[in-house]
Amino acid sequence: MLQGLSAQAREAKSWPFEQARLLLDRIQRLRLTEEERPRAAALFAEGKFAEAVQAFPALAAKPVVFQCGFGASGLPHMGTFGEAARPTMVRNAFRALTEDAIPTTLIVFSDDMDGLRKIPDNVPNREMLEEDRDKPVTSVRDPFGEHESFGHHNNARLRAFLDGFGFDYTFMSSTETYKSGRFDEVLLRVLARFDDVQAVMLPTLGEERRATYSPFLPISPKTGRVLQAPTLSRDVEKGTIVFPDEDGHPTETPVTGGHVKLQWRPDWAARWVALGVDFEASGKDLVDSVRVSDRLAKVLGGTPPQAFHFELFMDENNQKISKSKGNGLTMEEWLRYGTPESLAYYMYQSPKSAKRLYFDVIPKATDEYLSHLDALNKVRGEGGNATPIDNPAWHVHHGAPPAKGSPVSFSLLLNLVSAADASNTEILWGFLDRYLPGATPQSEPLLDKLAGYALNYYEDFVKPAKTFRAPDAQERAAMEDLSARLAALPSGADAEAIQNEVFAAGKEAGFEPLRAWFGALYEVLLGQPTGPRFGSFVAIFGVERTRDLIARALNGDLTA
Repeated sequence: MLQGLSAQAREAKSWPFEQARLLLDRIQRLRLTEEERPRAAALFAEGKFAEAVQAFPALAAKPVVFQCGFGASGLPHMGTFGEAARPTMVRNAFRALTEDAIPTTLIVFSDDMDGLRKIPDNVPNREMLEEDRDKPVTSVRDPFGEHESFGHHNNARLRAFLDGFGFDYTFMSSTETYKSGRFDEVLLRVLARFDDVQAVMLPTLGEERRATYSPFLPISPKTGRVLQAPTLSRDVEKGTIVFPDEDGHPTETPVTGGHVKLQWRPDWAARWVALGVDFEASGKDLVDSVRVSDRLAKVLGGTPPQAFHFELFMDENNQKISKSKGNGLTMEEWLRYGTPESLAYYMYQSPKSAKRLYFDVIPKATDEYLSHLDALNKVRGEGGNATPIDNPAWHVHHGAPPAKGSPVSFSLLLNLVSAADASNTEILWGFLDRYLPGATPQSEPLLDKLAGYALNYYEDFVKPAKTFRAPDAQERAAMEDLSARLAALPSGADAEAIQNEVFAAGKEAGFEPLRAWFGALYEVLLGQPTGPRFGSFVAIFGVERTRDLIARALNGDLTA
């Protein structure tokens, strides 16, 4: 699936391939000697990655590690999807670039050993959670009564969420990695290089915080809470620290085995070093934190991963989206009105540019995704050796896009719902069947899904905002002319022939610019400011039904 593409991948301009090439440079630099690199680079340039791996086994001695994190004190959300989707796109580009000769893995790391600092608003039994405040999330009782802990509940939701979208990943729990000893070596290194860690961290903190800051967050053996406590003393040989417990009593505890966890920036760096992370994407708001963790990783003897920073999403008022504010759009809301693929496309496009994440972006994102998929399949249908790997649909579908999209755009379906006042997909298929003879929900599953999304979107957003207006004299004359032109068309006229008549009616009426004519059609006939290609709409809705719609508009029967 991802083989035979390395020559194209070396020249591809889409951002996942740009990142993949930088990542390959990193792998050569870290895994090969200075003497080995020129020969490996020559083999890479010839697309001989299997031969390169055979000649230099260190290239494939361990997987290239992509990582994304999850805050286990809450449920999966839009950001969770983006943090998994973007590194997956780079991972697939890397696999295509390297002929899949170098193993890769995506680690989804759950920060479930973090103390529960804030009680979510959208959970039951909040009083019970209040009693467990500040305990590791995997020690907090599950308010839903379904799992071992609140952390286990959210982890299960996360994995079901990722599995539902078909992500290929390895799940890791912070609690398990700390308690299993997986982090012991790097934790002892933090202890041994405590002063060097502090030298990086303290200048980033305020005066009051600096006075008591420690990279270690001990778990109180008396209360089980994660404590923000100073380190009173440390014993590198024993691997222990002394801290004041909640009652003020000095308490000695090992830094290994899950008795402490690290503050989040040291934790991030320690994770990179312990797990050998090669690539991590994060939001622009974490740029400074990445710089700090980069320095900490070097203090701990590691090499920071290749970083990719993406811009943040904004709400309808161009304000930063905040989970606590609840502004913007949730996963559930997007998936009520659009396909998962349209969401993945929205995550893919222009990651370095800030974008609005609100309901009105869904129709456009859906149709742009469909357009890219059609363009990709057109190239494939024309034959040739090139696979359009820079097409967004290639990345959305992990290098295996479907051979068929939708013969009808989402915006066209929305207008069909509006004009037909449809209440279910069966009514829509009554129109679609005439436009696409022989088509059924079974033969056009994507179209059938889009029809359902269109009904939801229309009911929730379009219908409440519909505002019909009466035509002015110029518009009335043009619509009467259009109705006559439609009546004169031969039976079975296609969308292009109909569109030609729509253009002709607008030109004959003297509309300048011509888009004012189309705006008038949408506002007078459909009660909205924009719409799809009008000829395609008439072809699906039906010539006679469109003529009747025009007549009703001219008689004032549609005006609201």
